[in-house]
Amino acid sequence: MAGRTTRRVRHAAVAVVAAAAVAVGGLTGSAYAAPADSGHRATQQALDAAVRAGAPGAVAVAERGRHSWTGTAGVADQRTGEKRQAQDRFRAGSITKTFVATVLLQLEAEGRLSLDDSVERWLPGLVRGNGHDGRKVTVRQLLNHTSGVFNYTEDEEFGRTVFGTGFLQHRYDTWRPEQLVRVATAHKPYFAPGTDWHYSNTNYILAGLVIEKATGNPYAKEVQRRILRPLRLDATVLPGTRPGMPEPAGRAYSKLSPDATAPTHDVTELNPSLAGAAGEIVTDARDLNDFYRALLSGRLLPPRQMRAMTTTVPVPDAPGVGYGLGIMSIRLSCGTQVWGHGGGIHGSSSNAVVTRDARHALAMNLNGDWAGGSQAVVEAEFCSK
Repeated sequence: MAGRTTRRVRHAAVAVVAAAAVAVGGLTGSAYAAPADSGHRATQQALDAAVRAGAPGAVAVAERGRHSWTGTAGVADQRTGEKRQAQDRFRAGSITKTFVATVLLQLEAEGRLSLDDSVERWLPGLVRGNGHDGRKVTVRQLLNHTSGVFNYTEDEEFGRTVFGTGFLQHRYDTWRPEQLVRVATAHKPYFAPGTDWHYSNTNYILAGLVIEKATGNPYAKEVQRRILRPLRLDATVLPGTRPGMPEPAGRAYSKLSPDATAPTHDVTELNPSLAGAAGEIVTDARDLNDFYRALLSGRLLPPRQMRAMTTTVPVPDAPGVGYGLGIMSIRLSCGTQVWGHGGGIHGSSSNAVVTRDARHALAMNLNGDWAGGSQAVVEAEFCSK
């Protein structure tokens, strides 16, 4: 998921980790000064730059081996001036997808489903209409975005209602997963299944429904049981339809417009069913680091499923980026390869990446959805000496 506009929704999950760093300048200062010998000076400078570029505030937590570093910049609350803190919870958007993919791969390891099962087998009759045919789409194609299924967040009416100023009247609306799928299947698919790649949030709405059919439980309950509880990710929740944010948390801000000079709106409260299994998760930076380090170190998946997850397909127009099953591989400018996912939703832009050996991880968040900077922070952390 992503926040501000339909176009941003379409590209945010890739752009947050694949776009070139943006030249920035401005007036806002930092709430934290990194010590000269911390080894993270460039990362702190990139956080500061993101705030100068317009983000209200930024927070990042980097871990290397047993050493942890936190950097913050800007504010958590524009009204009170409260600073951002390492423990801030935030909506992490499409980072939810890695959790969902992990559960499905666990179910495959248990013999309860196959990645080559058709969507029709688990969700009969749901993916039909305008050329969509769930009999020809596999679970694997949902997870790596090669299904061709239309992305419901690219529907113009949905975009006006949810991402434009219509959000202010509809922020508390509940969206059922099947309703979101119907929005998608009102359009033609992008391509025949397996013939191309296109990011689609609908894929993960469907993946969440497959988990429910295979287990008899809502996908969120399975994520809680299989991942959050065993890893003690106590800051991470899947809120369902609850609009508020659990404390501690700052505010989230959006322009609700492509115009970066438009008025700023507090969009902290929203009904996250608009994102569901594609992007509803609320978490903090430390939990994200713990999750991705556990995942890449093999604590959550057997070797066969880990190989499947990290088998990638190229992402068009994003050199050095491949998409696996709910996870991306990103080759940085210095040659370092990191794995993870980006996430955007109203008023929040997040990124979480880790090296393949799981030793070096970074998770970060900006509490505004109109300013870039996350790629520069990743580059600074992993490529600066």
